[in-house]
Amino acid sequence: MSTFALIHGAGDSGWYWHLVAAELRARGHAVVAPDLPADDDEATLDDYADAVLRAVGDRRDLVVVGQSFGAFTAPLVAARRPVSSLVLVAGMVPAPGEPPDRWWSNTGYAEAVRRRAGRDGGRTGSDDPCVAFYHDVPRALADEAMGRERAHPSPAASAQPWPLDAWPAVPTGFVLCTEDRFFPPDFLRRLVQDRLGVVPEEIAAGHCVALSRPVELADILTTRGPVAGSVTGVW
Repeated sequence: MSTFALIHGAGDSGWYWHLVAAELRARGHAVVAPDLPADDDEATLDDYADAVLRAVGDRRDLVVVGQSFGAFTAPLVAARRPVSSLVLVAGMVPAPGEPPDRWWSNTGYAEAVRRRAGRDGGRTGSDDPCVAFYHDVPRALADEAMGRERAHPSPAASAQPWPLDAWPAVPTGFVLCTEDRFFPPDFLRRLVQDRLGVVPEEIAAGHCVALSRPVELADILTTRGPVAGSVTGVW
């Protein structure tokens, strides 16, 4: 059985993964879902990777999963120790040397949101988190998630050039959420093809899929996952 290292996104904590973690453990897998450093303006992307590595310890057969901003951290973990596979979930696929702060403009995010919002009445990119992020999450669960928000990532991490020269040479998969109102699906399909050269696995869910579709996401992580081979990137 595998050990899944589940890496949360911006503003979040390891709690984000608790429903998926329960599903994975019920299927016989081990899970670590650490809280990455928050409320620390000097914490770097390397510090976030260090926190994951400490949580993982000497566990083997490691599957590293990064949600959203966690895509900046997950490959750093895969580059520092042997892993079986790497999976991004609605992830911000980074390019070498690209600071997270510049990802938005480099990828054409704002224009993609503008176009999608013009087609869905402004739901995409809405300032209301219940519309943009939690529209398919049960309200009580969404309220708890919003009550757990943390100051992550730091200004230092957001300004740090992504430190890898190339994508880690490990099997890599991507889970795309077709009802995502934060990262428009067409935008992510293009980004994943351009930067990873892979076809994403798609799931009918919003951005916070680990809360809205935990069983279905666990199914993808355990039964389909990345195809054999490795991704070196096509930047």
